[in-house]
Amino acid sequence: MRTTGQLGVFAVVLLWAGPMPAQTGTSDKADASAGPDAKEWEFSLILDGYAVPHRQFYVSPTFTADRGWLHLETRYNYENQKTGSVWFGYNFRAGRTLELRVTPMVAGVFGRTAGIAPGCLLSLTYKRLAFSSASEYVFDMKNPSSNFFYSWPQLTYSPRDWIRFGLVAQRTKAYQTSLDVQRGVFAGFSVKKLSFTTYVFNAGWTDPTVVIEAGYSF
Repeated sequence: MRTTGQLGVFAVVLLWAGPMPAQTGTSDKADASAGPDAKEWEFSLILDGYAVPHRQFYVSPTFTADRGWLHLETRYNYENQKTGSVWFGYNFRAGRTLELRVTPMVAGVFGRTAGIAPGCLLSLTYKRLAFSSASEYVFDMKNPSSNFFYSWPQLTYSPRDWIRFGLVAQRTKAYQTSLDVQRGVFAGFSVKKLSFTTYVFNAGWTDPTVVIEAGYSF
């Protein structure tokens, strides 16, 4: 089956990434990275594997590059399947004990969905508790009636630096279920610069969607 084959390819990617050093932080999706005082480039690669009930398994990669205030990002299968986006943003950071990170940004979207998308990454962290959000509004130039608001809010608790769990929600156009807003739980861990997270959406409401995420920062 094609789905089994794609799962195999995704597993190979994870095994290949395994010996490399993981991303740290409380939120792989919405960590508004680096502060404006950073002098070196920081990169991250995140692979999300989506197992949606009664649909074909697919992978959504996201690559980011940050240096000081500058944030660059590329995504695929994110705004929609067979759709890519290229982002430019500005990093802000404030506070220490209560730390706020915000990255307003804008993107060009191309592929099955084509247009422009203003968006924002936000995180608010206090000790071992963090709230984060990745959101955007896609203006579809091919079909204005398909304009869409995407959001991924997440509440994270990290009892140790290497482990985290919490609550998550998602509103997306990349796949559909009987629920307009996906909601769920997650758990993850980090080893050096490599991180793994498993998200389970909609369990108890309908057939659950499972997202397996691997992240690497360097």
